[in-house]
Amino acid sequence: MNRSGREMVIVVDDDFQVREALGSLLQSAAFDVVMYSSADDALKSPFLPEASCLITDIRMPGMLGLELQRWIKHRHPELPAIIITGHGDEHTRQNALAGGAAAVLYKPIDSDELFRALHYATTRSMKDN
Repeated sequence: MNRSGREMVIVVDDDFQVREALGSLLQSAAFDVVMYSSADDALKSPFLPEASCLITDIRMPGMLGLELQRWIKHRHPELPAIIITGHGDEHTRQNALAGGAAAVLYKPIDSDELFRALHYATTRSMKDN
């Protein structure tokens, strides 16, 4: 939880429409949201220590979402990640979960599924700490 008393979610997706839609959906559910168009920008974020969850696309220019997930796991092990993809396959899903992702969601994102995954990710993270 951040200074506002609301949980903060970091969204990383190179697709402007997906990023904005996720941001709006999360804000409507009373989350603070910080959005980035690339993994490189997210890695520079001063909000990583305050965030409750990271939501990242798998395929992006530059650093891929699974690489970002590994980096986050190494530097901020308490920060859970949800992976989203429009090109999912079982092998990629298994790699993401084996790397510590709380969930893998397929685009278009179902809002109920997203909120279940967020709840699972944040409560699992609290239990691990």
